[in-house]
Amino acid sequence: MSAPGTRPAEFEYVVVGSGAGGGTVAARLAEAGRKVLLLEAGGDPLKLTGNGLPEDYEVPAFHALASENEALKWDFFVRHYGNDERQKQDPKFTAERDGVLYPRAGTLGGCTAHNAMIFVYPHNDDWNQIAELTGDDSWNSRNMWQYFERLEDCRHRKPYRWLKKFLGLNPTGHGFHGWLTTERSDPMLALGDRHMMGVVTQSALKAFVKMGDPITQLAWAAASQHDPNDWRLVEDNAFGVRYVPITTREHVRTGSRERVLSVAGKHRDKLTVELNALVTRVLFDKKNRAVGVEYIKGERLYRAHANPSGNRGEKSHAFASRETILCGGAFNTPQLLMLSGIGPKEELERHGIEVRVELPGVGTNLQDRYEISVVNRMKTDWKSLAGAKFDRTDSQYAQWKSDKTGVYTTNGGALVVIKKSRNARLLPDLFCLGLVGKFKGYFPGYSELISRDHNYLSWVVLKAHTENNAGTVTLRSADPRDTPKINFRYFEEGADKKGEDLNAVVEGIKFIRAMTEDLKLEGLIAEEELPGERVQSDEELRDYVRHNAWGHHASCSCPIGPKESGGVLSSDFKVHGTHGLRVVDASVFPKIPGFFIVSAVYVIGEKAADAILADTR
Repeated sequence: MSAPGTRPAEFEYVVVGSGAGGGTVAARLAEAGRKVLLLEAGGDPLKLTGNGLPEDYEVPAFHALASENEALKWDFFVRHYGNDERQKQDPKFTAERDGVLYPRAGTLGGCTAHNAMIFVYPHNDDWNQIAELTGDDSWNSRNMWQYFERLEDCRHRKPYRWLKKFLGLNPTGHGFHGWLTTERSDPMLALGDRHMMGVVTQSALKAFVKMGDPITQLAWAAASQHDPNDWRLVEDNAFGVRYVPITTREHVRTGSRERVLSVAGKHRDKLTVELNALVTRVLFDKKNRAVGVEYIKGERLYRAHANPSGNRGEKSHAFASRETILCGGAFNTPQLLMLSGIGPKEELERHGIEVRVELPGVGTNLQDRYEISVVNRMKTDWKSLAGAKFDRTDSQYAQWKSDKTGVYTTNGGALVVIKKSRNARLLPDLFCLGLVGKFKGYFPGYSELISRDHNYLSWVVLKAHTENNAGTVTLRSADPRDTPKINFRYFEEGADKKGEDLNAVVEGIKFIRAMTEDLKLEGLIAEEELPGERVQSDEELRDYVRHNAWGHHASCSCPIGPKESGGVLSSDFKVHGTHGLRVVDASVFPKIPGFFIVSAVYVIGEKAADAILADTR
């Protein structure tokens, strides 16, 4: 549908979505003197009413609670398989919702308001592949690193000062001039928990031995101090033991929300933030130029919300004299494009939507990591969690509140091991994260296990650089308040016909077991609850992975690339077949980058702002 009337534009840019992509773009454009409207479907997490707020947002250790906080959460229920029999074998499957819980956040800051705050730079090849695909050299890895340096501020990481002083090394390997603060997540040191320190140290030493090439690992460790974002490690595609950088400032969550509010406070005449504004379609003129959006104003209008409102909302319009920029993420951006008449012809016609631009790639190519847990019940509780209730009434919260120390300053990540599933691989593809807590994936109520049980160490195996790109996002209806249908088509049902992804995840489980075998012999681990000692053969492990795997880095559903091969966007984020319309979020990648996608989304937010401003010049 075309734009109603001829109302003059009040803004140069309308940005839809305030997450890592949208918040970054909107802030940069406003700082450059452009007049920007940022529309967010949710409210401000620090001003919403609901149990546990603002603590669930602010306290790093409460991130799982934040993802299930009814004031913040948007719950999608996704299919891992089209095959009903296989799908129902997943213990996380919720039959009444016909899917597995996929937590998202409908609030200012998007999913940066509830994520685990892990901030790890992707591999250089992830950027170079986009440069090769598009012929646009601005995507080369050297150029993309400058955006990361513009972004990250790691001054608060407290590097090992003796090494820096006596060896003259820069433990970070990069600059300090960004706006997004990162700090160490280090629960084993938080309260002097010697038991935890012993378990983690022993695991790290075992991992060091199992991975081989100790001289190279020692050299990397000395130069970088185990910082996975050190440029020298990035250049070498390094593997080994790392600590977990998280996006906190003085041990309080920070992210897109703080960036947006900071810029809006300094540039009140340039950046306008409108909350509780659910965008329903993009508006176009007769020449296919996006001139703004239609949206409905009101709280809890989208049906992913925990308590969706029955109100219809108040319809409104926002107009942009220059561009409209969609930043809703891998689920909502393809949904919004299709509702606006841009997408696969058959899908649009099935819902009675007039085809404006036939783009078969919209909502296809959906990708994710595969993740699986090895859950160990320890013989004794962790000392640092004694009496912890994960609310404002316990001593751990009192310590965090008074001086920002203690176990609640962390996200629970005790140790990271980065490795290759096969030696022949060019890039490391396994990210093995030790979490202090019981975590076996996402299902309604999962966060209660983390706060309730204090004697668990879960090793999450994350498989990066997956082969599968067969996932889809399709419309459930033409009602913009409905969630889309999402099917990732895991493993053999998708594009992983040779089982490379499946076998890689199995190798990750076997590595974790080898790393923790001494802890079992010494009786520190009382029982491996998942997969369990009865699951031993490779085929048994493959079945365990098929039935239990999950993901939470959805991406690639509106990929950069030629239209003829399923691409939706040009290399400067413009939607094919339109003018004045771009996409800047996790959906833009042709292949899912790195380990944790939020860093890559922040980076493309910086790059997109440069591309947009370049067009104005």
